This record gives sequence, C-alpha cells and structure tokens, in this order.
Amino acid sequence: MAASMCDVFSFCVGVAGRARVAVEVRFVSSAKGKGLFATQPIQKGETIFIERPLVAAQFLWNALYRYRACDHCLRALEKAEENAQRLTGKPGQVLPHPELCTVRKDLHQNCPHCQVTYCSTECLLAAAEQYHRVLCPGPSQDDPLHPLNKLQEAWRSVHYPPETASIMLMARMVATVKQAKDKDRWIRLFSQFCNKTANEEEEIVHKLLGDKFKGQLELLRRLFTEALYEEALSQWFTPDGFRSLFALVGTNGQGIGTSSLSQWVHACDALELKPQDREQLDAFIDQLYKDIETGNHSCVPNAETSFPENNFLLHVTALEDIKPGEEICISYLDCCQRERSRHSRHKILRENYLFVCSCPKCLAEADEPNMTSEEEDDEEDEEGEPEDAELGDEMTDV
Repeated sequence: MAASMCDVFSFCVGVAGRARVAVEVRFVSSAKGKGLFATQPIQKGETIFIERPLVAAQFLWNALYRYRACDHCLRALEKAEENAQRLTGKPGQVLPHPELCTVRKDLHQNCPHCQVTYCSTECLLAAAEQYHRVLCPGPSQDDPLHPLNKLQEAWRSVHYPPETASIMLMARMVATVKQAKDKDRWIRLFSQFCNKTANEEEEIVHKLLGDKFKGQLELLRRLFTEALYEEALSQWFTPDGFRSLFALVGTNGQGIGTSSLSQWVHACDALELKPQDREQLDAFIDQLYKDIETGNHSCVPNAETSFPENNFLLHVTALEDIKPGEEICISYLDCCQRERSRHSRHKILRENYLFVCSCPKCLAEADEPNMTSEEEDDEEDEEGEPEDAELGDEMTDV
C-alpha cells in the first residue's frame, strides 16, 4: 500500500551496483542483450543487490509543482506531516508519532549560487563534483531566457504528465562527461546500455513525444545543443545521435518514487503497541490513504524493485527462492496488467519496450486466442446480454 504514497517521481539511468548475494551478468542474445543470473541459492525476501544510478533527475512537471526532493539523491525533503497535508489537501492534518519522521531539515543544504536544495552536505558536494558546476544557472535560476530554462520549458510543452522521462537526465549525462577528468571512462559507461536499431529508436521517441515527435525532437535537439554542446560527445548532438540518446533513456531508465509519508507509515508498522492502540493507528493510516486516494522482464517475476531508503538507491528483492543458474527477473507490468491475457500483455510490452515476452507464463498460454482482454470482455458481455440490454444502454449512457 505504501507504494501509492510515493509522490516525488523521478528518473534515473545507469547503475553502479553492489551485490548482496552471488550474481553474474551474462550475454543472453542480441535481441535481449545482457541478463542477471544467480550463482547461488537466493532466499525469498533476500536483497539481491543495491544499485546507485549513474545519473538521476526529478521529473520537470513534478519539480514545477513543488514536490520537494534532494536535487541529487531525490530523497523527499518534506516532513511526513507536511507531505500528508499537501496530499490530502488538509492544512491542519496532524500525524501521531511525529518522532518517526526521518526527514532532517537541519541537515539540508542549498547551492550557494542557484539555491537548489540538497538533503545533506554530502549530496551537495557529490552533485557539484559530478555535474552541477556545468548545470548551475547561478542567479539566472528563474530567467526564462537562460538556455537550460528554455530547454526545460520546451520539454514541459511537449511532454505532459504522466511523465516517463526527463530531458534533464540527458543534460546530467552530458554535464557529467563535460566535468569529468576521464571523459572516456564515462562515455564507455553510458555506451554499455542496450542499443536499438534506427526504426526501434524512432518508435521509442514517437512513444515519448507523440504524433509530432519529429518536429518536437528537432526543437529539443537545437535547444539541447545551444545549452550543452560538448565536443567529446558530438555524436549525441546530431539528429541520429540525439534520437539514440532518447532511446537509451527510454529503454534503460528506471522510475523512482520517494515519500517521507511512506517512510513514516513503515516506521509505524514496526511499533510495538497494545492491541487497542495498534487498531486505532491502523485505522488512522487507512483513512489517511483513503483521503489521499480521493485527492529483466517476466510476467511471473521472481524479484521486485523498491526504494526503501527513500532516495535513489534501488533495492532488488527476491519474491521467491531463486536457484543457482536461474535468471533474476522483475516485471515491467503492474500487477493488474500481469493478470490480463497473453495477447494484451504482449501488446503493452511491444508498444513500450519493443520485445515479445517468452517467460514461462507466456509460453504456457501460447495456444490462447490472439485477442486483448478488452475484446474478451466485450465478447462475454455480448454473449451474456439480456434481450432488453439495448434499452438499458440507452437509459445509462450519460
């Protein structure tokens, strides 16, 4: 339930991981690229590895709406109670056990030049060391004519919520190379990720930017070049290279959700309380959720991703026991999509990720008719409709 609370949505690409158990990367095929495989038994609930993204950035519409997050690690900066007040629209909302909130405002730091906020001195220094010196707009933070602000405004004008990527993720990739002493090392790191053919790249960019993507892409490329051109990455600034950069982000990026309120809920769950107090706290949290709600793929995954540290550190956790030699797979589909028909699942995966799944579930359902879940529902509705169904439709069609 806590996942629905995450409202600081961000995006990252590239990882520097540290494995908790024995795993290895193997080449699977030219179509799939590399996969992650277990080399020893993994128990259900065990953390397989933790990875740190090479770059991460908050979604631009999300930032515009003042969803406050650390500009580097994306940790939520609001107190849990502030988070609850904003999400419920109730300024007077009070949370019990405020001492369980993990946000430390006394540690927050601002860039002295542009005033963007970080959760700690460590994040401020890490951002400055990796990319922020290039991207810092200084006193021009709110100047609409600053090249980076023009780029961000253009992005927001062509990519409305729900967001699936951020142009600033690509900007941080370029800035990282521009600042690096060893530029070749970073270029090699970014070039490791899954590449696509020209037709596949075009399909991904079309999915991100919509029907007029070619004109929009050229506008973004021109503004991107004006703001960030780097000779060592000259190929990224050509029309073909810029499209490839979009495709890299589209196929290798990972969405991030962080929330101080979610962390507070987990801490409440861990409290040792009297039965009556536990019932009362659980009822409060359930009502809080209701107030807010009103305001490596497999269709049978053996692992899932999460962000329990409330920042950009992604944890991959086993959903079941994993044997040595078994591939570790997450799902690109949510739980509802995984329950749809094989044809529907394949349609979503083809449109969004450009592959056909051959997991055990899909292979077992290979003989099913090629119709989407919606078509199945329509067929069942037609077969089961009473004779006066047409009259009923006329009466309820409003």
